[in-house]
Amino acid sequence: MSSSARTGSGGERFSSLNIEDPGLSSALGSGLREVEALLRELLRSEVALISETSHHLFEAGGKRFRPLFTLLAAQFGRGINEDVVKAAAAVELVHLASLYHDDVMDEASMRRGAPSANARWDNSIAILTGDFLFARASYLVADLGVEAARIIASTFGELVTGQMRESTGPAAGADRVSHYLTVIAEKTGSLIATSGQYGGMLSGAAEAEVRALRRLGELVGSMFQISDDVIDIDSPATESGKTPGTDLREGVLTLPMLYALGDENGQGRLTELLRGPLTDDRQVAEALELLRASDGLRKARETLADYARQARAQLDTLPNGAANDALGDLIDYMQARTT
Repeated sequence: MSSSARTGSGGERFSSLNIEDPGLSSALGSGLREVEALLRELLRSEVALISETSHHLFEAGGKRFRPLFTLLAAQFGRGINEDVVKAAAAVELVHLASLYHDDVMDEASMRRGAPSANARWDNSIAILTGDFLFARASYLVADLGVEAARIIASTFGELVTGQMRESTGPAAGADRVSHYLTVIAEKTGSLIATSGQYGGMLSGAAEAEVRALRRLGELVGSMFQISDDVIDIDSPATESGKTPGTDLREGVLTLPMLYALGDENGQGRLTELLRGPLTDDRQVAEALELLRASDGLRKARETLADYARQARAQLDTLPNGAANDALGDLIDYMQARTT
């Protein structure tokens, strides 16, 4: 279990979830230990290099948020069982696989505080490792039935489609904000949506509740990305733990930037600065100052608040209890971290 996902007698924080109920805390902690044990078993291979490269990012840590969301969603059914644990491990394998591929596409040199697989070995090894993890995920899901297999196949398609949309950019004349929100729904929201759907479906939750958990997961995934977008611009490094302006340095146009650029109508100093990655610290500082003074941050926070309202509407359709409270706290947390 990762250091950010602790267990205890209640009042513990699992990733971004604060669990006050001792029974729920114990159930999630036990479930996560089972997921971790299963993942370690699945990452072993008779080929030593595959075992080494597959364990590389796994051992570097991570919040394990997707398996945690799966286990939490199961609380709206009959609770955690063997199938739920397999599903939780499968979604984490898909997440890890996507990180190996993302690092190749982004030419990243670091991931989770360690050298990325493509930097430590090479691009081919990183891609093959990601493929191996996708295969392991498919192996697990094959035990869960035809519907579960269909869901993960659809999720693979959404992940690829989202990456393709991001790589090619919006079509000429298309709304860039709408395009961006579609990208994050597919790239980030789709796998968390599947996590919620699996947890509810495989624990025997009612069909309407499974649908609500899927939609809630998609909204939560998008909220995480939007809140990260805001934090990258508006939070001091001492508070967020991240270096402000990382997206600017990487040439990534995030939601607050797109809103601000829309206000400039393609004219102005900010538009000029955002035409490509910024390597000069003075230009990064200037761009951050202009973004903080723009309406981009306000509009991004308004979008985050709208997603939060939609998420709470889904939560209102689910049974009350400790799991519902934990998800409500999660929604509140994602808004509070941007203020």
